[in-house]
Amino acid sequence: VQLVESGGGLVQAGGSLRLSCAASGSSFSIDIMGWYRQAPGKQRELVAISGNTGDRPNYADSVKGRFTISGDNAKNTMYLQMSSLKPEDTAVYYCSALDRRSGVVWGQGTQVTVSS
Repeated sequence: VQLVESGGGLVQAGGSLRLSCAASGSSFSIDIMGWYRQAPGKQRELVAISGNTGDRPNYADSVKGRFTISGDNAKNTMYLQMSSLKPEDTAVYYCSALDRRSGVVWGQGTQVTVSS
C-alpha cells in the first residue's frame, strides 16, 4: 500500500487546513491510521491516531479540540482537519497506516507553515 498526502501549505495563525492522505495499492486492509509531525530540530511526534474510519480517536494534548482525524473507506482516504492553527503547529505532517499485509507504512510528508 502507498500513502500520498496533500493539503499542506501556508496559513495565518487562527486559520484552518485539511490534510488528506490517499491510500492505493492492491489488496490492502488498514486497521489503524494516524498523523504525525516533525518540526525542524525536533523528533517526529504523534498528532492523532484512530481506527480506519476515524473511530476511537486519540489526540496529542497540544492539538485536542483543534484537530480532527477522520477516514473515508469508500475513497481510501484519511483526513486531518486542523483549526485554530498556531505557529507552533508548523511542521512536516506525515500520515501513517497499519496495514494487515504490509505492516506500518508512511506517506512522504506535507509541509504546514503557520505564520504569526
